[in-house]
Amino acid sequence: MSTHCPYCAFQCGVRLTRAAGANGARSLGVVGDRASPVSRGALCVKGHHAAATLAHPERVTTPLVRDASGALVRASWDDAIAIVTRALTATRAVHGADAVGVFGSGALTNEKAYLLGKLARVALGTSNIDYNGRFCMSSAATAANMAFGLDRGLPFPVDDIAHAEVVLLVGGNLAETMPPIMQYFDRQRAAGGSLIVVDPRRTPTADAATLHLRLTPGTDAALANGILHVLVRDGLVDQRYVDARTEGFEAVKALASSYWPERVERITGVAEARIVEAAHLLGRAKSAIVLTGRGPEQQSQGVTNTLAFINVALAIGAVGRTASGFGCVTGQGNGQGGREHGQKCDQLPGYRKIDDPDARRHVAAVWGIPEREIPSKGKSAYELLSSLGDDVRALVVVASNVLVSTPNAIEIERRVRALDFLVVVDFFLSETAALADVVLPSAQWAEEDGTMTTLEGRVVRRRRAVAPPPEVRTDLEIFCAIAAGLGKARYFASSDPRDVFDELRRASSGGAADYAGITYDRIDRERGVFWPCPSEAHPGTPRLFTDRFATPNGRARFHAARHAPPAEVPDDAYPLYLTTGRLLAHYQSGTQTRRVHALDAMAHAPLVEMHPSTARRHGISDGDDVRLETRRGAAIFGAKITSSLREDTVFVPFHWGGAQSVNRLTSAALDPLSRMPELKLCAARIALHVVQGERT
Repeated sequence: MSTHCPYCAFQCGVRLTRAAGANGARSLGVVGDRASPVSRGALCVKGHHAAATLAHPERVTTPLVRDASGALVRASWDDAIAIVTRALTATRAVHGADAVGVFGSGALTNEKAYLLGKLARVALGTSNIDYNGRFCMSSAATAANMAFGLDRGLPFPVDDIAHAEVVLLVGGNLAETMPPIMQYFDRQRAAGGSLIVVDPRRTPTADAATLHLRLTPGTDAALANGILHVLVRDGLVDQRYVDARTEGFEAVKALASSYWPERVERITGVAEARIVEAAHLLGRAKSAIVLTGRGPEQQSQGVTNTLAFINVALAIGAVGRTASGFGCVTGQGNGQGGREHGQKCDQLPGYRKIDDPDARRHVAAVWGIPEREIPSKGKSAYELLSSLGDDVRALVVVASNVLVSTPNAIEIERRVRALDFLVVVDFFLSETAALADVVLPSAQWAEEDGTMTTLEGRVVRRRRAVAPPPEVRTDLEIFCAIAAGLGKARYFASSDPRDVFDELRRASSGGAADYAGITYDRIDRERGVFWPCPSEAHPGTPRLFTDRFATPNGRARFHAARHAPPAEVPDDAYPLYLTTGRLLAHYQSGTQTRRVHALDAMAHAPLVEMHPSTARRHGISDGDDVRLETRRGAAIFGAKITSSLREDTVFVPFHWGGAQSVNRLTSAALDPLSRMPELKLCAARIALHVVQGERT
């Protein structure tokens, strides 16, 4: 059976296989699907081992409820749902509807993201729903909407990368986080193209680059403005494109005039000659693509950083042309679709704004409720979590491990423990689920039908290949059961994914992310359909902005993106930058991958990477235990000495929980527009280390 990998937004095509084991039992395996038009048979090591979670001995296979002794014990579905609905009903009765919070996930199918948003607003009546994608793509989405009037991770097919003369990748380590996409970069360079990578670390992706710009963390906008300065100074701006298709360039040009290369070198640490070289590569290319990842986006200036690089793409006339453009490398499996159909606090299905009267009327008509009953905008993800125990007294968490993935995690754990009631829907007992009053076991990726939307806006089919364990239900079945227990069954008539998708199509019709013309049968025939697709006769839209932008006047908007420092910069007390990221072996909070033996063997514990000079100053050797401190907390990690980092920077991966969670240390300073936390950097210090059992 052909389906798709459960991990990143590249959504590699996979086929499940069965092989005979040593004892005669037949076990599931995964191979790449060569018929996939995007991944073309490629898989990373996580995808190869994706089947290991399906029959894992630690899987939750029956509902669990917390008994009088405080232990989680097995329960029937009827009893578990009754406990959940009684608790949620009581919370609403005593504290109001907004005292119930819902926290979703970029791992959910489109159908589940849609129905979860409907569950929150129709069955619970709460405005307080958001999801973990707020920590991933929200800054880039906000910037794209501001500049282009529409956000789609890649507004062009991923194959364009292979044909671009120059690609600028800012703050993304795709060789480890999305390895199968590297085939397009390999083809691009094999054809004579240039790859520019901007990253404080020399990652495997940076090793493959023509030019690596190792900037000081938090100086992304300054670097972009420096590149734009050179483009203007050296006559490399595509003025005809700027005049014909954009607005606001003069203000941006004036701002860029103050970012001369010598000044930008002092701010960013990137040599003047390298800044000029990057600008000339971009400005002289016949085709160029600018891509941003989490590096510039997960900052309190994330929107500004992204807008600054959008300015570069617009100035060279790249956006809307073949093998050219600006894109955000979406991370989570359905990070794109997950932000389109209603599990964000400010959005309704179809990428509609929740405060738009026309949008509210349209969706209310589909749902069969008065428009006034749709709640208003609620709290964004971190603001929701930081209100637990106060404004929000009960929380529903679906497919997210907030104790590991959230910044300032020590405070968030305290908040979670202060809740009156917590229900978690998941298939493993994550660090978050371990604190729940009720855990509801859900089906995994190969056990359910649905759709996912890839980073290029292609809607693909997730197909059920095997049956879930007997006492496990799909998320859609769980949502409908909760709605029924709350007396709202008539609004949740079906848990069949096709039925839910057909309702989603109606709800999204006419919206920015219009799925009205996409059907399961059509996806099967065409191996995916690009949105927007307003009718079944429409071909879909692989490439956006070819003729006009999605703004009222059809022009893209430049924005003056002035560099500002991050919320925390190193000082005498905390002299280092701490930055975080992913490893090849693991995914997100590690709830799945840490349980796969082959992946755990590749990376069993987080290490703090530091430059040899930094290690020498502290008397640290490879393998020593190092206590790392920030203003929020401390954690101990093994040391990894590497020259791949700047001397002022240390790096820790974020896939582990408990005492090994680096997000116990990270900053929750929020971008004022996207409400993205500054996960990517904060000030830190090495407080002590242990050598052969001796503390120093």
